[in-house]
Amino acid sequence: MSAPSVGEAPIRTAVVGLGWAARSIWLPRLLRNPAFTVTAAVDPDERGRAAVAEAEGADRLPVLAAVHDLDPAEVDLAVVAVPNHLHCAVATELLAKGIPVFLEKPVCLTSEEAERLAAAERSGGAVLLAGSAARYRADVRGLYRIAARLGHIRHVELAWVRARGVPDRGGWFTQRSLAGGGALVDLGWHLFDIAVPLLGTAAFRHAIGTVSADFITQRSSGAAWRGDDDGPALPGATDVEDTARGFLVTDDGRSVVLHASWASHEALDTTRVTIDGSGGSATLRCTFGFSPNRLEKSTLTRTVDGTTRPVAVPTEPIGTEYDRQLDLLPAQLRDPAGRGRVIEEVRRTIGAIERVYASARIPREVRVSAPV
Repeated sequence: MSAPSVGEAPIRTAVVGLGWAARSIWLPRLLRNPAFTVTAAVDPDERGRAAVAEAEGADRLPVLAAVHDLDPAEVDLAVVAVPNHLHCAVATELLAKGIPVFLEKPVCLTSEEAERLAAAERSGGAVLLAGSAARYRADVRGLYRIAARLGHIRHVELAWVRARGVPDRGGWFTQRSLAGGGALVDLGWHLFDIAVPLLGTAAFRHAIGTVSADFITQRSSGAAWRGDDDGPALPGATDVEDTARGFLVTDDGRSVVLHASWASHEALDTTRVTIDGSGGSATLRCTFGFSPNRLEKSTLTRTVDGTTRPVAVPTEPIGTEYDRQLDLLPAQLRDPAGRGRVIEEVRRTIGAIERVYASARIPREVRVSAPV
């Protein structure tokens, strides 16, 4: 955990959106990291404000109902973890006021929203940063090191398949108008994100995919570890996919297979990344996220000329990647070349997601199986 550099005051930080991600991931880490001082918490929902007031170490925080109450002269950074459909509106308001924003994924839900964020970043002169925690995992970093020795990367396979883990069923997560999509937007964004260091700036020339919703109404498929059952369900249709599969080809001829599932027939939640290069291949098997229904440990292997060898990866506590990303935020905020960098990645990611959905010909309401 990094302390402020000599002569630098802690970063005055506002946490905007006080749901599960803010209360479980970001607020506790910000409160204990000496490089930051949390100066305000913001949520229009009275229940969210009440919940954060009861959190350890946050009982004396000023709790506001709207982002327009934040003063740019008193805030160096806003960590935004609101529901998906509010990401663009909240972030653009803050950026236009000159407040730097760290925005949880998915950064936006459409290409049009990506351009609105880009315009707000330019007009306000503040930088947009984004959640990319999976890149900071020790096992993923180990995979990147091996990838650098695999020659020219030809093909990447990315899968995050949960056994059971539909988030907030009946709430905003499973309503397309509020979430923007299902497993592809939620888990798939992380998978696209870790592919960036492997594929560089190459755009996707082709993208096709399929979606399905065989598990989303099954009571046993909920993400019980999130504590979602404690909250009331919203009166909306469950009209998103629990599983998405895609096949994409980059402008420079590399292929990508993607598989994101909130629920499946599997016994454990498993993330698998395989890289095929001209000089060998590598595979990482692990479990992203906080679910306790996970693989016992990460395994990393490298295969060359028919011989597969294990590669040692350190064991670290669940969630360490979020601490690691937080430690690097101060330098990212100070980087004069940082403005616009996230937007370029976001344009590629949301563009690919839109094209997979378009290929799948998603109807207004995804047909789901009968409740079990």
